[in-house]
Amino acid sequence: MIAIALVIGVLGLLIGSFLNVVVYRVPLGKSVVSPPSACPGCGTEIRPYDNIPVLSWLLLRGKCRTCHEPISIRYPLVELGTGVLFFTVALLALPAILDAPGPRDAVAGTLALVAYLYLAAISVALALIDLDVHKLPNAIVLPSYVVALVIFGAASVISGDFTPLLRAVVAMTALAITYFLMVLVYPGGMGMGDVKLAGVLGIYLGWVGWGPVFVGALAAFVLGGVFGIILMLVGRATRKTGIPFGPWMLVGAGLGIVFGSTAFEGYLSVFGLAAA
Repeated sequence: MIAIALVIGVLGLLIGSFLNVVVYRVPLGKSVVSPPSACPGCGTEIRPYDNIPVLSWLLLRGKCRTCHEPISIRYPLVELGTGVLFFTVALLALPAILDAPGPRDAVAGTLALVAYLYLAAISVALALIDLDVHKLPNAIVLPSYVVALVIFGAASVISGDFTPLLRAVVAMTALAITYFLMVLVYPGGMGMGDVKLAGVLGIYLGWVGWGPVFVGALAAFVLGGVFGIILMLVGRATRKTGIPFGPWMLVGAGLGIVFGSTAFEGYLSVFGLAAA
C-alpha cells in the first residue's frame, strides 16, 4: 500500500508543477497548455530537464539557468505540497480499495480515489488563486461539478449503491443554497465564487456522509473566523478588510472528509444519540 501511495505521491509532484502554470495563467485568461513555460525574466523556454518538480529548483539554486533571475520558492513548495497531499489521499483511500469485498467495490473505490485526487489538485489551485486575486475562477469550479458527478455516478453504477450519490446531490444543493442566501443577506461577506465552490464541496462531503457535511461546513466558518480575528489582533486587518474565504472552505472540507464522521458521532454520543 505504501508503494502505491508513493507512486501516487510522485504523480502529485508532476501535477503540482502543472498547477503552478494554472495558478499563474487562469486568472489572466491565458491558455494553460500553450505557449510552453518560460522564464519571466529573459523569456527563455524552460527545458524539460529544468522542469523536474522540486529537484530542478534545488539543482538550479532557485535561479534561471540562462539569466539567473530568482525563481520563487513557491513553485517547489506547490509541487511538494501537492505530492504530499496526493500521498495522504491515497493512504486514506487505499485500505478500503485493497480490502474491498469484491472487484466491483474495488473499482468503485478506485474511481472515488480519482475523484478525491482531483479535488486535492483543484484545492491547491483555487486556494492560491483566491489568495492572489480574491477570485475562484469559473474555468476551474464549474467543470468540477461535471467531473465529480460523472465519476461518482460511475462508481454508483458499478457498485450498485446509489445512496452516497443521492446524498452528495442533496448536500451539493443544500450548501449552494445556504451560501447563496448568505450572499443575499450579507453581499460583502462572500461572493458568487464561494457559492459555486460550496456546491462542489457539498458533493465530496455528501459522498462520505452527513457528518462530514455538517463538520466540513462548520469548520470553514470556524477557521475563517479565527484567522480573521488573529489578523485584526495583530493589526493586519479590520472588520472591513476583504479576506478570501475559499481557502478556508477547502480546508474545512478536507477536515470534514477525513474527520467528519468520527467528530459528528462523538458529538452525538455526548447527547446519547447515534448517527443515522
